[in-house]
Amino acid sequence: MTVRVLLAGGGTAGHVNPLLATAQRLAERHPEAELVVLGTREGLERELVPRAGLELVTIEKLPFPRRPDGAALRFPARWRRAVRQVRALLRERRFDVVVGFGGYASAPAYRAAHLEGVPIVIHEANAKPGMANLLGARWSDFVGISYRSTKLEGELVGMPLRAAITGLDRTAVRAEAIAELGLDADRPTLLVTGGSQGARSINRAIVAAAPDIVAAGWQIVHLSGGRQTDFEPATVDHYVAIEYLDRMHLALAAADLVVCRAGSLTVSELMAVGLPAVYVPLPYGNGEQGLNAADQIAAGGALLVADADFTAEWVRARLVPLLRDADAIAAMASASAGAGAVDGSDRMSDLIERAAATRRQS
Repeated sequence: MTVRVLLAGGGTAGHVNPLLATAQRLAERHPEAELVVLGTREGLERELVPRAGLELVTIEKLPFPRRPDGAALRFPARWRRAVRQVRALLRERRFDVVVGFGGYASAPAYRAAHLEGVPIVIHEANAKPGMANLLGARWSDFVGISYRSTKLEGELVGMPLRAAITGLDRTAVRAEAIAELGLDADRPTLLVTGGSQGARSINRAIVAAAPDIVAAGWQIVHLSGGRQTDFEPATVDHYVAIEYLDRMHLALAAADLVVCRAGSLTVSELMAVGLPAVYVPLPYGNGEQGLNAADQIAAGGALLVADADFTAEWVRARLVPLLRDADAIAAMASASAGAGAVDGSDRMSDLIERAAATRRQS
């Protein structure tokens, strides 16, 4: 099937990576498909989309106004201009379907597609939907959600994930990962990460309690993050501090339990590879991180602790006893593996194909 698809979204990795994973799967299914990405010049898509070999068309970054100020007064004109730009693109390139992943570029794309009669497909990555996808869902019969607990009517498709995750055989790669990271093959591994930027509260608690974690028979891979300029690593054996790890699949292959934030992409990846977690959601925003972990927690594969409560004392009192219970860790791992979907890219591609078929029939 030859299909012309405009994929809209971007800004953060949580929007861009599922978009790219879906585009890659569509290209594998339909080598002759025309795939174009609509984004902004400020988001991660500016670098990641061309690197993936896809065409990027940009529009103005257009945040929804949240207070009555000058930006709010200018918003209607800017909104109309962005929608006109996308409508012209839809007419010129004759797209069969618009696929949105949230973010600044999605809302104008949804409105333009609705006005042009182009089918809309939506992927909502978070349990708490963003404003753009809430808008687009009013005009779409093809909404894919990542979690059973997602507060949006749609079809459960899971998270479209990159092949490095969906194809990861942790058992087969573990020996390589242990060697590459300088770890002890006889100790279980606690992976600690606050994302590429790091998380100061997580870093401080783990460093302070590192001797207790090691005394429990574990070792630590601590990804501190590039923006934590005041980070001081622990000085105990069986502790490895790395600012940023490009080959993240090695850390996942070596890990037996993860302490991390609860971004949607992170949660979905851990469920896909069957890793239990202790989630420490961001203490600001609209609370979506805590909700993202709900499915895995309900299945018994994860724990949730508030950022303010995640201290060295909490680690010693709650985490260390868990680390000493091998049966509990194994049960959490099994529950995690059954809580998520690993075929999100295929499920989203199915949704897109169905939507495109309605365009051809009309």
